[in-house]
Amino acid sequence: MQTRTGFERREFLKLSLAAGGALLVTIPLGGAEAASTGSSMLNAFVRIEPDGPITLIMPKVEMGQGTFTSLPMLIAEELEVGLDQIRTEHAPPNPKVYGIDGDQSTGGSTSVLQMWEPLRRAGATARTALIAAAASTWQVGADSCHAERGEVVHAPSGRRLAYGALASRAARAKLPHTVALKDPKDFKLIGRPTRRLDAPSKVDGRATFGIDVRRPGMRYAALEQTPVKGGRLQHADEAAARRLAGVRQVVVADDVVAVIADNTYAARRGLEALAPRWDGGPHGHLQQADLVAALDRAVDRKGARAKRIGDVDDAFRQASRTLEARYHQPFLAHATMEPMNCTVHWHGGRCEIWVGTQAPDRVVSKLADLGLKPENIVLHNHLIGGGFGRRLEVDTVVVAARIAQKVAGPVQVIWSRAEDIRQDRYRPAYVDHIAAALDAHGNPIGWRHTIAGGSATAQWDGKPLKTGVDDDAVESSKNPAYLFPNLSVHYVQEDPPNLTVSWWRGVGPTRSVFVVESFIDECAAAAGKDPVAYRRPLLADGRARRVLDIAAERAGWGSVLPKGHGRGVSVQSAFGSHLAQVVEVAVEGDDVRVVKVVCAIDCGRIVNPDGVRSQLEGGVIFGLSAALFSEITVANGRVEQSNFDDYPVLRMDGAPSIEVHLVESSESPGGIGETGTACVAAALGNAIHAATGRRLRTLPFRKSLRET
Repeated sequence: MQTRTGFERREFLKLSLAAGGALLVTIPLGGAEAASTGSSMLNAFVRIEPDGPITLIMPKVEMGQGTFTSLPMLIAEELEVGLDQIRTEHAPPNPKVYGIDGDQSTGGSTSVLQMWEPLRRAGATARTALIAAAASTWQVGADSCHAERGEVVHAPSGRRLAYGALASRAARAKLPHTVALKDPKDFKLIGRPTRRLDAPSKVDGRATFGIDVRRPGMRYAALEQTPVKGGRLQHADEAAARRLAGVRQVVVADDVVAVIADNTYAARRGLEALAPRWDGGPHGHLQQADLVAALDRAVDRKGARAKRIGDVDDAFRQASRTLEARYHQPFLAHATMEPMNCTVHWHGGRCEIWVGTQAPDRVVSKLADLGLKPENIVLHNHLIGGGFGRRLEVDTVVVAARIAQKVAGPVQVIWSRAEDIRQDRYRPAYVDHIAAALDAHGNPIGWRHTIAGGSATAQWDGKPLKTGVDDDAVESSKNPAYLFPNLSVHYVQEDPPNLTVSWWRGVGPTRSVFVVESFIDECAAAAGKDPVAYRRPLLADGRARRVLDIAAERAGWGSVLPKGHGRGVSVQSAFGSHLAQVVEVAVEGDDVRVVKVVCAIDCGRIVNPDGVRSQLEGGVIFGLSAALFSEITVANGRVEQSNFDDYPVLRMDGAPSIEVHLVESSESPGGIGETGTACVAAALGNAIHAATGRRLRTLPFRKSLRET
């Protein structure tokens, strides 16, 4: 495979390190067209130093999904080194250099999908340059040399040179315009189960997350923000807080208060003594019923057209039967295991920040509101103890920086679990109105779908939607896994006035797959057909049919189950991957227990099978937790939930058996991290229907079972 490197336009960067004897390989990541023309921006670097270390400056962050193993595997494969010979560094915040089309964030299950070719190309370019340097040193032909385990070998003479010894010479040469990528049949690392490189340090405590940062002279801050968007501080007992041992300072603003102390215990005690009281602002009257009613009204509006195929109106006129339903999905918090935190030190005209963020470039851009210029910001990014989209937003960094402005020395601001949940950036609540026109055989000939909900995209961009459509919210609705001859999808933006919405694990497919896959099950029931048999001929892609067949077969679809048990199925084509899941449940009264989940996935070429399995297992647990239990509700404008007692997650004694079956594929890799979460809620709901005959259209299911 021959590809252009597109590196020659950045020779000045390579030469700047050559003076120090290091070989620098740049990686263009701006898209296939830009890379092939050599016009893409430069984004990430592979560095080989004279003393031997090979460093990958990571274009993506590590938040548990395994990028600090899978991405180095791509480099190591082409560079012909062992994975143990590569070390990683976080990239600094510079989207023009390290971003994808100017975006440096990690999310949307895109890490391997986006890095598959660029990182391999970077490894192959470095390998080619090092072989050329060795051949020049020995005055032999490059075709008589090969690379292995961090050395270049001249096979006829048996001579060897380590990469480090060749780095300086390779750095002074012009990098090749074309490189040969390895044939997959020659892969030594890619496709093999590989242990996580970051696991040992996380197990023994050596790993440093944002919350682990310690700086000389550091203070600790406990804070409380206005519980109602737009609310303001009414009263705070500063004197009572200052009287407590260890309390050093109280910071008070209209929308946030903080107690600065020698340790977190003193800071929290000080915050309790401060006892801030807040007014409700313009939204203090809002109740949960108000927000749901607004969405129910919105979904009845026409909305903006997201997609239209064929003549939907005529299909409904010609239908032998029509079905329609309304689905409700609640606001969701992220509730990451590592609570939100940030350490900030203002000194010498600079703002130095230690944090774990999914979007380092966004941190810098948002701090401009505090009068900071990018060159005055120093960001140290760290491992992340759970992101799920929450750490794409940087509101907590801005709040921490505001507090730290008033403190001499570094201060670590930690959100309590309650404050974390009540100040989250929530997955939007949605109401979907969906209808199908069925022919005489029960097959869908027309499909209407209207979605009403807040826009995470508009919040992220900070400006109105260009077409009135949030592409994320309609992603797997306007492009379902099925071939519908006549389809119409509309979106109505209805943002909650008292909550800020944002991305959540699974992004748009999570909400859309739940509705589409639940309703396709309703169509199958109306047609009197088996749910698997009904789906099969409608699926648009043969890869989707294959994973459906595998999941059904491995789950024993059609075999007899005990009384009160049921199986449900769900299929999705999203994130560049195809996934089918079968869920088995046991239902007794209003209690549902998930017994087993079987997953079959075709995610293209697999880099690390162990990582794929882990991500699917984790995604299933995350998605089941939300589908069974999770919702954020509002009373008097305030979020009611505060911890895992009222925002529960699936516990070990409730966790099902999870089987993951990987389908071999020669296609380019697709995304993994969010697939399991996005697919599972519909399979769970369909299983509950199979067990009980009750069709639940409102999440979370545990609550719906008790109310119906």
